[in-house]
Amino acid sequence: MVGGYAGKILRVNLSSGKTSSEDLNMEWAKLFIGGKGLGAKYLYEETKPKADPLSPDNVFILMTGPLVGTTAPCASKYAIYTKSPLTNTFLDSYMGGYLGAELKFAGFDGVIIKGKAEKPVYLWITDGKAELRDAKDLWGLDIHETDKQIREKLGDKEVKIAAIGPAGENLVRMACITVDLYRQAGRGGGGAVMGSKNLKAIAVRGHQGISVPNIEEFVKLTNDIMKNDVLTEDNLWAKTDGTPGFLQMVQEGGILPTRNFQMGIFEHADDIDGDAVKKILIRRRACYGCPLGCGNLTQIKEGPFAGTLIEGPDYETLALGGSNCYIHDLGAIAKYNLLCDKLGLDTISTGDTIAFAMECYEKGLITKKDTNGLELTFGNVEAYIEMPNLIAYRKAIGDILAEGVKRAAEKIGKESNRFAVHVKGLEFPGYEPRGSIGMALAYATSDRGACHMRSWPVNDEVFGDMDPFTTEGKAQLVIHGGIGQNLYCAKWSLVVCDFYAIGWENIAKLASAATGWDLSVDDMKLIGERIWNLIRLFNVREGFTRKDDIIPYRILNDPLKGGKADGHVVTLEDFNKMLDEYYKLRGWDKEGRPTKEKLKELGLA
Repeated sequence: MVGGYAGKILRVNLSSGKTSSEDLNMEWAKLFIGGKGLGAKYLYEETKPKADPLSPDNVFILMTGPLVGTTAPCASKYAIYTKSPLTNTFLDSYMGGYLGAELKFAGFDGVIIKGKAEKPVYLWITDGKAELRDAKDLWGLDIHETDKQIREKLGDKEVKIAAIGPAGENLVRMACITVDLYRQAGRGGGGAVMGSKNLKAIAVRGHQGISVPNIEEFVKLTNDIMKNDVLTEDNLWAKTDGTPGFLQMVQEGGILPTRNFQMGIFEHADDIDGDAVKKILIRRRACYGCPLGCGNLTQIKEGPFAGTLIEGPDYETLALGGSNCYIHDLGAIAKYNLLCDKLGLDTISTGDTIAFAMECYEKGLITKKDTNGLELTFGNVEAYIEMPNLIAYRKAIGDILAEGVKRAAEKIGKESNRFAVHVKGLEFPGYEPRGSIGMALAYATSDRGACHMRSWPVNDEVFGDMDPFTTEGKAQLVIHGGIGQNLYCAKWSLVVCDFYAIGWENIAKLASAATGWDLSVDDMKLIGERIWNLIRLFNVREGFTRKDDIIPYRILNDPLKGGKADGHVVTLEDFNKMLDEYYKLRGWDKEGRPTKEKLKELGLA
């Protein structure tokens, strides 16, 4: 028997109000496993080419993998798959918490949602059944209040809920989806897609189980992996420090985004680093079946933001909502984090967009007339803390910023595009590529725009021994490295958490033990490469070519200030050298299109 799967896909047509279930396509499962792979396959096959991401034609998919809901450690994640309204590319965005396991227990591996409801609704899924319910009274509520009211309506404290806030309702292109109050599918605007469909939330409750071919052998394997591979030095940082521990390491490497990526070090880094976060820590929180418990439940103890309670802030929020905006008040960053959580905003893109607006203001490109009277300068806490609301409700300059930095720069003009820091419209995460040239290539070739969760050369270039300023070997590193694109694809087909540094051998062992298929390391490597190429086909179909695989003007032209990378840029010559090598290693043509030979080799022709 094939194990690990619930064996069913739930289909929801919002336009007609009807739901139905069908068997999971097991031929596709064998080729793409689950998670990122199956989500990409269903999206590619069912989305109309050039569909408007905010139209009823866009498809919204929630997908799990064969390890979700089992005893496999660090394997509780799941993701949304859709066409991004921020980038117009393929989008996958991952969430932690408990909803993925709950969906499997409710009898479904995934949910495929099409159309648009006439009025606000939420989707209720339980034990093989689903129905759409009126959400008119929920529309306009923040995410925390929405979560509370749905639980009260259903009369079950254990229901798991993914919801959008006002940002998603108002079609903010960086709107996120939140589950379990503090876990987000953050990047790319998935919340806006739900909002465009009048879908306020998805609530799930299940009481079934997941089978594997040999439960005794599976438990033996997962216990062994837990002891000898998960609870080891490579991963325990997540348990002891969480991601805030990265901040000082990134600062020391000279790649901490500061003042809208003008600088690579922050003079007040000590105020917002991992040690500072530990001082406000209440306890750790974990996702389903996770022994690492990377979540930091914190509370600000003093000052104007005293009492602010959040899970976080994580490194990305500290960097993009902190140093990049020149904010060093940890209480203000926590409040910003909480506002984004409630309103349904991606803290990365929102932080970058605020930093971009601050630079526009300081350069005189926008004024108080645009900012609702705010003195929007770097480091101004009072103005900074007002910005999430302006963006979520599209008020004053927030209406332009709600479009993301790429579109905002196009509207503001006056050469503001020269400091709009994004790839394909997705704002940069917290790693400055002028001090890690491999990250420049990783950002440029990422399937969803600038992303650190497709390949992470920083680990080798800044935290390791690899030269961060040479192009040599960087294409190989981005594709085939220990934290490279192909491994990530295979890992997220299962779905295994980013914070477990799993290698190919255990990927293959877990995939085989869960499904009952005999999958070797080479098989999983092929699957990872197949997934990456299928997604590239999606983006090529949407019109993306080499011209889009590029890094922004600031990275190519403005020397970085401060730290180990002081004075560095990524030259266009060096970048093109890496990109040429990347395409060649991928088996793509000079425009970045997979060749017929490569597609045939991968079973995609």
